[in-house]
Amino acid sequence: MFKKYFTFQRGNGIAPYIWTILCILPFYFIFQSSSTIEIVIGILLTILFFIFYRIALFAKGWPVYLWGFILIAISITSTSLFSYVYFAFFLAYFIGNIKNRVTFLILYFIHLISTSVSINFGIVQQKDIFLAQLPFVIIIWISVILLPFSIHNRKEMGQLEEKLEDANKKISELIKLEERERIARDLHDTLGQKLSLIGLKSDLARRLISKNPEQAKNELKDVQHTARTALNEVRKMVSSMKGIRLKDEMVRVKQILDAAQIRFEGEEDITLHKASLLTENILSMCLKEAVTNIVKHSGADECRISVEQTWKEIIITITDNGKFKRDKANLEKGHGLRGMRERLEFVNGSMEILTNGGTTVMIKVPNDVKETGKKES
Repeated sequence: MFKKYFTFQRGNGIAPYIWTILCILPFYFIFQSSSTIEIVIGILLTILFFIFYRIALFAKGWPVYLWGFILIAISITSTSLFSYVYFAFFLAYFIGNIKNRVTFLILYFIHLISTSVSINFGIVQQKDIFLAQLPFVIIIWISVILLPFSIHNRKEMGQLEEKLEDANKKISELIKLEERERIARDLHDTLGQKLSLIGLKSDLARRLISKNPEQAKNELKDVQHTARTALNEVRKMVSSMKGIRLKDEMVRVKQILDAAQIRFEGEEDITLHKASLLTENILSMCLKEAVTNIVKHSGADECRISVEQTWKEIIITITDNGKFKRDKANLEKGHGLRGMRERLEFVNGSMEILTNGGTTVMIKVPNDVKETGKKES
């Protein structure tokens, strides 16, 4: 239970040796005194300081003030009686590790003021032992000013990094969960209907096989055709789950448009600069969905696709000269459009649809290499 209170101050390199010297050094100053009572008092104060210091490091809530004030009082007493100012360094480290900012600031200023007063008092006393170590006293005083803020800021930075790491892990888990839901939805839409159809037609063929063999054969042919179609769709779905670069998707999009006799305008050879595979994969799926909607529903004979990458964001604009067949009030009811928005949410992207003089779909995602791109530009 008390093990943590007796653990030596952790550190790397020469830090443990510095702390060891600072722990032994008080006794050198104490034994410079000619009075036995002062020596005994000094030893007791030093032992109590280290005991209270270890307890204070693990204190929480209001006891932090209590132990802080006790340690400051011992430090001032040691400086006044034995010209030993180095307890102030221990206190600077302790105050820097206080998480609560209000408590940190209160104890910081009290410690700074009390240390400054005790140092000035030591200079006024003109003790030889104090004046002999004056350069080191000045160093300790500077440490009292700077060290607590340095440690406190480093601790806050470490906490922020931990929170950021936790947030990234949660985002990764949410992305996995959403992707599982998407896969489940795609499997349901792809296989559910066709497997139900295969089951119904198989039952029908079984009933007709003795009554109307010819009709049963036709039903079995439909079963065979449906099964092959389902297999092809599963293969396409599995292929779409793999990482797809936007450059490769543009080739497929042009092939789809050519097959639908829709004229394509835009650059085929598009390469995004250092964009992540996740971003390109989501953009590729959204582009394919947008073009599929054009082929199926728009009645257009022309499609223009442009891709622009800045240091801030990536913008894909898909424009056709067809007719948008869904009113704005029911815009979100389409499964394809809703799926595009859900995918874009993975990368904090957005989608805007304009229906004046044809249909324009504008997809925007933040550029995940923004800083690199900015420096190079």
